[in-house]
Amino acid sequence: MDNSILIGAGAEQIHLDGRYGNRHGLVAGATGTGKTVTLLVMAEGFSRMGVPVFMADAKGDVAGLAAAGTPHPKIDERLETIGIEDYRQEPNPVVFWDIYGKSGHPVRTTVTEIGPTLLSRMLELNDTQEGVLNVAFRVADESGLLLLDMKDLRSLLNHVAEHRKEISAQYGLVNTASIGAIQRRLLALEADGGDLFFGEPALALTDLMRSDLSGRGVINILSAETLILRPRLYSTFLLWLLSELFEQLPEVGDPDKPRLVFFFDEAHLLFNDCPPALQQRVEQVVRLIRSKGVGVYFCSQNPDDVPNEILGQLGNRVQHALRAYTPRDQKAVRTAAETFVPNPAIDVVETITTLGTGEALVSMLGHKGVPQPVDRALISPPRCRMGVLTPDERAQVRSRSPVGSKYDQTLDRESAHEMLKAIAEKEALEAEKAREAEAAEKTRQEAEKATAKKRRGSGRQGAGEAFFKSTLRTIGTTLGREISRGLLGLIRRR
Repeated sequence: MDNSILIGAGAEQIHLDGRYGNRHGLVAGATGTGKTVTLLVMAEGFSRMGVPVFMADAKGDVAGLAAAGTPHPKIDERLETIGIEDYRQEPNPVVFWDIYGKSGHPVRTTVTEIGPTLLSRMLELNDTQEGVLNVAFRVADESGLLLLDMKDLRSLLNHVAEHRKEISAQYGLVNTASIGAIQRRLLALEADGGDLFFGEPALALTDLMRSDLSGRGVINILSAETLILRPRLYSTFLLWLLSELFEQLPEVGDPDKPRLVFFFDEAHLLFNDCPPALQQRVEQVVRLIRSKGVGVYFCSQNPDDVPNEILGQLGNRVQHALRAYTPRDQKAVRTAAETFVPNPAIDVVETITTLGTGEALVSMLGHKGVPQPVDRALISPPRCRMGVLTPDERAQVRSRSPVGSKYDQTLDRESAHEMLKAIAEKEALEAEKAREAEAAEKTRQEAEKATAKKRRGSGRQGAGEAFFKSTLRTIGTTLGREISRGLLGLIRRR
């Protein structure tokens, strides 16, 4: 297989060398200028090279990679202009994925795998709430609780709320207000369908790195028409996937071609309101993941949607037209122009605003990874369909998928929800036994008091009896005195 992709032609043909495919790239340009066609050309080029691809389909037209294109006079004209000789319309090996499970195989991960940092961003938590979520994850880790799906997380938060005094003493203050706020954000995430993202079977990265029987890399397409409307969920999912690739794949150095190419469409969604710590993490991943053999290609309208620290890592550049209608647009044009190696024959600032549809300013990495001077190029036509698939066509592709039997059915094994439920039931049973024992002890004590009172009552004199006895004693005493005095008188008279 040829280890290069024909991107287009300017003064001469421009190729993306497979040796530098893991040096990342950028495809930028205003809406309607041909970015999607460029993505199709690059994706199917990597596939023919034997490299698996992962990309999001925000508008539904990327799905056309699964179908062969149709002949057209404009395509023939472009083929002749560029000088393409081995062109043929053909489909690509495609697997469809969908977080919601409607237009592709469900994509899932566990709550534990996504972790508290990314989950906090997904839920849009403040620093205090994120701290409470970190404590909850710590409790789960130390208690051996599996956090697989949303109900596990809810049960954990309820557990933390019920035992917040002990947990606060060990890990720091945990307040019910923060727990309540997290619970409400979870409800909002569920309303957006985010709960479908958590569960099992979790996505195995090896299933994204497949080739078909002919050796072509499989193109994994994430259906994102609905997902893109939930930008936090969309960007967090793609960032999680990128982080997992970084964490799990071994170092491979500089291979002849990438092990996987990752296209991040609508890249500005990743960096909007991105906390500094998270942005640093993205920069680290992008900088180091190329040594794992993974190429990352950002796609956005303006180059300045991507932070400079990351923009500097993107060696392969395709810049479609920009319109300089506003001061921000003019700044974006200057930024784009400054990112290219100058070409004396081209006024980059002027050319960017005058490019036609299907044209672009292109600069690829050349010998020894050195950026080549920018050139104005006509982009090659893709071999696939430039348009959407019908539902029947999509269903047919999905039915042939090698991973459908693995992911289309949800698993629900014992995890934190069931474990905490068992603990709560045990605690409730013990509490009930304690209440019963306390009630029995109280009854026994009351019975003993009643018995003792009865005993004391049987040894006492009634009021009438006591009065009678007292009267008799008085009478006896008086009568005794009188008799005594009488006897003494008789004795004295004698």
